[in-house]
Amino acid sequence: MLGFFSSKTEHPLADAKEAKRILAEIATREPVGAAEEASGWLESIPAEQGFKPVQRLDLILRLDEATAAQSRRLARDYQPLVNASRAQESRHWDLSHGYWTLLLKAYLDCFVRLRSGDRDAEAMRPQQHMLFSRLINAAVAELKWRQFHYGPVDGETWRTLGSVYLAAVEAKLDQRPLVIYPGGGETTVEAEYLKALIFHATAMDNLKPLQIEIAERFIGYFLPFFALARELQADSVYWVDAAKALPPTRLAKKPDVTSTLRFFSGTRAVNAVNKTIEQIQSEHRVPPAINLGAQYEPNAVIPVLEHLALNWAPKPPLRNTARRRINSPLKLVSGMNSVHQRLSGRSLNGEGLESWIIDDVSLGGMGAHAAQARRDWIRIGVMVAVQPDGGDNWLLGVVRRYVRTGPNEDSIGIETISKTPRAVLADAGGIYTEALLLDVPEVGEYARMALPANALEDKVALVFKIDDKNARLHPREVLTTGPDFVVANFFVQSYS
Repeated sequence: MLGFFSSKTEHPLADAKEAKRILAEIATREPVGAAEEASGWLESIPAEQGFKPVQRLDLILRLDEATAAQSRRLARDYQPLVNASRAQESRHWDLSHGYWTLLLKAYLDCFVRLRSGDRDAEAMRPQQHMLFSRLINAAVAELKWRQFHYGPVDGETWRTLGSVYLAAVEAKLDQRPLVIYPGGGETTVEAEYLKALIFHATAMDNLKPLQIEIAERFIGYFLPFFALARELQADSVYWVDAAKALPPTRLAKKPDVTSTLRFFSGTRAVNAVNKTIEQIQSEHRVPPAINLGAQYEPNAVIPVLEHLALNWAPKPPLRNTARRRINSPLKLVSGMNSVHQRLSGRSLNGEGLESWIIDDVSLGGMGAHAAQARRDWIRIGVMVAVQPDGGDNWLLGVVRRYVRTGPNEDSIGIETISKTPRAVLADAGGIYTEALLLDVPEVGEYARMALPANALEDKVALVFKIDDKNARLHPREVLTTGPDFVVANFFVQSYS
């Protein structure tokens, strides 16, 4: 199809031979380079007036196809950068998210032209099935990259996805099988739309970026256990109105009936997830039939599967304790080193402090929001020390939920792991280590301690002085880990 371009344009991709060379070169480049070059072309194609609508669509489809393998690898290559250099992580995210944003925008331009009834755009009609599928695929990928930074996701995302799905329904293409990319399996427009709905229903704001990537792969694997229904079913758990700018919602009461209403459930999927967990635990590996894009150890995969089962279950996850709504200032410091400095009294008055607002509290933690926060550190699993307004004690917590609710507004869920943390300097076999004691020691019992990520050594006791008493604690099992810390149980041998 590259031979029908108008001679009026001098765009490099208007020449069939040159276009073939450029696309072949992109297909052989490493992921970042391929995405960077493809992004440049994606910006130029919609802006070129010499291209007819069908020519634009053909080039976008071919460019997407040439970059397909590398663009998928971008997410896998992003994961090691999350806990590495913030500059590298930010550049990789900007480029990757930017690529999917441009691809989505280019497909949307074609979609709008096709739906406008323009005579020139009618030539795209034979390709509309592929356009619908690729557009939704790009929207889901862009949504995933946004979720790597925890949003925000506005209503227009759901309006766009819904309008494309409804266009496919109108054209009777929503359930017609097709292969979106060469070498891939068969899918449908409805299946691609359903992936986006399930992605939202999975509560990704509680997962780390690597877990989000694994969860998204599992959604594809368990997709056959889901179905989109036009009528309310006995096992329906979620509903969505494809014509509205609203995300899928749990079914608390029956919504107003419209022709664009759809229902779905993960009940059958939960059973399949639980069987998969049992199989992984039995075989001590992820089954070869499950393609997660990379090899992962069972301890990295099972928590994700448990999260899926919890959020796909007919009944929503219940809070362990009741929450009380409040609105009160909060002081906060983040990171193992900064927390230790603050609790040991070595920090200057305002050094590293941020001011947030508490929204609600419970015995297990609190919800807070931050305006103009330093987003460079906020991520799932980060250690924080918080001090409510008017208090003189610090609580130790871990960020468990994170949503960017606006350009300069964040909503954060913090799990409290200690109400009486103490900073100590411990002797670990002749090496002094900054540690946090989370429980009051009792001889013959266990007490939790937090240490820097690489400071915990098996069979090496920690000896330290606190409240004029000498303590000796021996490490046992690891309880949890974070980007720069590890929390473990210690047996209290002596404390006197």
